[in-house]
Amino acid sequence: MPTVLDRWFIEAILVHEEALLRYLQRSWPHRDEVHDLRQEVYARVYEAAGKALPQQPKAFLFASARHLMADRARRARVVSIEPMGDFEPSHVLVDDVSPERWCGGRQALKRLADAFDRLPDRCRDVVWLRRVEELSQKDVALRLGISEKTVEKHIAKGMRLLAGHLFGGEGMSRHAASTALEEGDEQQHAD
Repeated sequence: MPTVLDRWFIEAILVHEEALLRYLQRSWPHRDEVHDLRQEVYARVYEAAGKALPQQPKAFLFASARHLMADRARRARVVSIEPMGDFEPSHVLVDDVSPERWCGGRQALKRLADAFDRLPDRCRDVVWLRRVEELSQKDVALRLGISEKTVEKHIAKGMRLLAGHLFGGEGMSRHAASTALEEGDEQQHAD
């Protein structure tokens, strides 16, 4: 047996069903959700009318529909933040530096220092200023009183000799060093 509220709902609200559907179809971008929206509007209106009957049922119905769409649009823009849980402590530095790696690094550094010491004096100065102190080519040239072109040549020679020592083996590095000494002497005479 229908109650007073049910009769009111049928007579005051359901009579506007077609208008409500057209309004929802015009206003809501997702057509597949229109029927769900209609049902939710009806549920809201029925629940509110259970507390107090609206004075203007049609206006109340469309205002409820408008508020429902605003709520859904607002919820769609909210980015959910979900807890990710605790990460395991990262021991990247501790795990990466094994005794073998540490020892290998020290040996590579010693080889580089040896190769650097074998460079001709002027070439070593240029490589140091340019690569370690990171001076510009122009500043290196000004500081050492040589041309920028000479700085370029020293850098190229220094890199070639260092690579030969580090990657070319001991025999090659000795040959490269003796060649470098000869070239360095020639270059110093040219400067």
